[in-house]
Amino acid sequence: MTTPNTIYACIDGLATTHAVVDGAAWAARRLQAPLALLHALERPEPMPPVGDYSGVIGMGAQDLLLQRLNALDEERSQVAQEAARRMLSDAQARVEVDSVPALDLLLRHGELTDVLLEHEASARLFVLGRNYRASSPRKLRLDHRVESVIRNVRQPVMVMTMPDFTAPGGFVLAYDGSATAHRAVEAVARSPLLRGMPGLLAMAGEPTVEMLERMQGAQAHLEQAGFDITTQIVPGVPEEAIPALLQSHGNVLLVLGAYGHSRIRQLIVGSTTTALLRLCTVPVVVLH
Repeated sequence: MTTPNTIYACIDGLATTHAVVDGAAWAARRLQAPLALLHALERPEPMPPVGDYSGVIGMGAQDLLLQRLNALDEERSQVAQEAARRMLSDAQARVEVDSVPALDLLLRHGELTDVLLEHEASARLFVLGRNYRASSPRKLRLDHRVESVIRNVRQPVMVMTMPDFTAPGGFVLAYDGSATAHRAVEAVARSPLLRGMPGLLAMAGEPTVEMLERMQGAQAHLEQAGFDITTQIVPGVPEEAIPALLQSHGNVLLVLGAYGHSRIRQLIVGSTTTALLRLCTVPVVVLH
């Protein structure tokens, strides 16, 4: 049974599953928190309906077809559950049981966001993977499940963007002087997840004097909390400048504040959070 402050690794069997398990186990060790490997078994697409063909094939034949379709639905459900159990078992084998305070396997039915909302009271961190297919990076779309989870849960979310995870040696906090960014700074200062790692406060564009003062205040706040923090201003818009900056910093985490504007505004002008989740190749921690 899960306990408060649990790290939930949301596995789906896709390309980032190993990274999700390894990253969640790393976080559980850092936070000395229990780890739960969770798979949300979504309802499969319904089988095509059988129309009323009784005048053509006879009532008995139609009843037989309905029985066979029902049997196929039940068999699909059983196969999906067996595949999910094997997936959880394989994920469990990647975790050194003695390295985490506790380990649990959870198979739940329903949409991922709904399942996580049900477990949010016991969660400290959700870890999930970003999966998509596209012909070029500029045409990538963020996995709708990832965006839905981040928009709806209030606990931090760590998103694995690549198939493999390596424990990071530092972190970059994207900072724009907003209230959302300030809340992210405060969350980092309170949490032991990044404790002991060198950090970089990165701001994209041409900041105003007021924003620079806020950045200096954020740096001082993190230094008072015991962090070794530097700052850097990079030219360009965040969704281009931040990914380029990360490529020059090697093995780091990107830390972001969650969506800072109304959904309507994001539909019109886009969302920096979504863009960075879509374009970055390092793990991303999103804080509310």
